[in-house]
Amino acid sequence: MIKRFLFFVLTLFPLWANAQQFAFELWHEGKVVLETSDTLKGLVKYDIQNDLLQIKSKGKLESFTARKVLFFEIFDSTVKRYRQFYSLPYSVNNTYKTPTYFELLCEGKITLLGREKLEYRTTNSSFYYYGTYTRLVLVNIYYLLKPNGNIEEFSGKKSDWISLMEDRDREVRGFAKDNRLDFDDKYELTRIVSYYNSLFDKR
Repeated sequence: MIKRFLFFVLTLFPLWANAQQFAFELWHEGKVVLETSDTLKGLVKYDIQNDLLQIKSKGKLESFTARKVLFFEIFDSTVKRYRQFYSLPYSVNNTYKTPTYFELLCEGKITLLGREKLEYRTTNSSFYYYGTYTRLVLVNIYYLLKPNGNIEEFSGKKSDWISLMEDRDREVRGFAKDNRLDFDDKYELTRIVSYYNSLFDKR
């Protein structure tokens, strides 16, 4: 009986892991500022992979591409924080620039932007019957907004981030270590970059 139960649990574990809801699947309290400067408030649902946005406002459901939106903000209950997104011109594969949604993570000497995508990842597990299982995970992609307005993808690891902050690398490493911050975590990375920016704000 116990063996059958364990087999049942371990067989369904990957399905449970994939059953989690992602923020972009939910409706959030928020507001949208259109290119016409009109502001809509209501329930907002975003699809940053496809640059689509929906808002339920005053009993009406409307959809907007990044071409029609300047900015939107939501209160994301999954992380209990406000998140801000901007429609910015971006070139994919050095083609012409098109309006694209980016989340603003922090602004300053380094202005950090983010986008999200879903990927299937294979995970090792000593608890799973076959030793590995595949699950759908949300991947954060980071970008740097340059002073000239260009947006560049930044796919570096911890050492690459430190190299980017080489003028204050010792202080940044100390801050990350003292606060046990992980460069691979989206919001902890944002804290690190914000700290780096603050070193220049004080000047």
